[in-house]
Amino acid sequence: MASLPEGALMQRAAAGLAYAVIGHLRGRGLGGAYGKRIVLLVGSGDNGGDALYAGALLARRGARVEAWLLSDRAHAGGVAALKAAGGHCVGLDTPPPSGSGGSTSGAFDVVVDGIVGIGGKPGLRPDAEAALALLAGIPVVSVDTPSGVCVDTGEVDGAHVTADLTVTFGTHKPCHLLDPAASACGTVQLVDIGLRLPTPAIESLEAADVADLVPRPAPDGHKYSRGVVGLRVGSATYPGAALLAVSGANTGLAGMVRYVGTASEWVKRHNPEVVGDGQAQAWVVGSGSADGANSALAFARASGVPLVIDADSLRALNGPLGVPAILTPHAGELAALIREDRGEIEARPLHYARLAAKRFDAVVLLKGRRTTIASPDPDTPVRVNTTGTSWLATAGSGDVLGGLIGSLLAAGLAPIDAASAGAWLHGAAATLASAGGPVTASGVAAAISAVIRSLPAVSPLRN
Repeated sequence: MASLPEGALMQRAAAGLAYAVIGHLRGRGLGGAYGKRIVLLVGSGDNGGDALYAGALLARRGARVEAWLLSDRAHAGGVAALKAAGGHCVGLDTPPPSGSGGSTSGAFDVVVDGIVGIGGKPGLRPDAEAALALLAGIPVVSVDTPSGVCVDTGEVDGAHVTADLTVTFGTHKPCHLLDPAASACGTVQLVDIGLRLPTPAIESLEAADVADLVPRPAPDGHKYSRGVVGLRVGSATYPGAALLAVSGANTGLAGMVRYVGTASEWVKRHNPEVVGDGQAQAWVVGSGSADGANSALAFARASGVPLVIDADSLRALNGPLGVPAILTPHAGELAALIREDRGEIEARPLHYARLAAKRFDAVVLLKGRRTTIASPDPDTPVRVNTTGTSWLATAGSGDVLGGLIGSLLAAGLAPIDAASAGAWLHGAAATLASAGGPVTASGVAAAISAVIRSLPAVSPLRN
């Protein structure tokens, strides 16, 4: 990096941004840049500079570009480049050009948001809010992050941009992955500009990562060496939870599946491979267990093996369990567990997943649109799962997830890896089974094996 000329990174970012804007216009059926009307919202930071230089590139391709300078400290080189390319700059006290009674929604084809960079605080100043109000209804491309969100936590506090496309540089930022800010990013497009990247505090698995984590049978392996997962789930009230959890576990990832509970006959009728009580390398408890949840947890905990704790068994927790564990609450369950407001947890999932992981000395998988997975080890990056579909919000899907994670845990994965790989596979299976439409939990379970088969070849660089 030291050998790069001054401003080289900004020029790379600006070029990537300009081509992303052109791609966005074409994606909307508007063709390329020529003749298009583009407005830049420019703050005082480097994001404003990126927007200005990108605007200059777009102007040279025939776009009509106008920059609204929301600060008297706009990037001088970027302003000069835009003007030299035929673009125009207006300040805060210059009225909008459309003469349309205070709205410019018909005056531009796209807005480029370069108001606040990654060092900005959550929320927007009144002048930025006013500019956005004038441009309401016009598609927005944000530079690096939507202005006004908290970049490092994914939280929102006050006004912020809601983008159709966010063009980021070097690597994804936490706000691109973590809700609620991730919902404001729209589509996220990553541009490599040659940055040297630090070890992340937040990460997201991709297909190749999951392929490297999924356990593969050794040539001399057998059903016991591949892991035995046990499930103490379901009840007379909720027998379907048992069947769904077992279906999630019985995908071939573990060598054997055991089931203990009141739905035994029904489970074995649909899964003849499943056997009864005995030793296991991991236990799954709680899904649909009703009044038996506490005893299921107590038994599994006494076995001394790793646990997946879901649903009803979460209510029995009051501190660390003394064995490796994965807790799988949704926001409401976590709210009850740690006595916090559900809305607060949904607004700050990163904070509360970390808090619960520390309090219970367990991996916490906080379910949501972007499932957040935190380890009790503060040096382990939090993982955010990005696979899935909104159709996955259906009864029983969490039961399938618990069984799937249990099978990975029994097969030897560390709790953080079992939880995050399980969440990725679960979401990918839902997308496959859904095919863009409704899906049931049973359909998700049935699609897991197909997703595993579709994973890329394991990297020879990893053991």
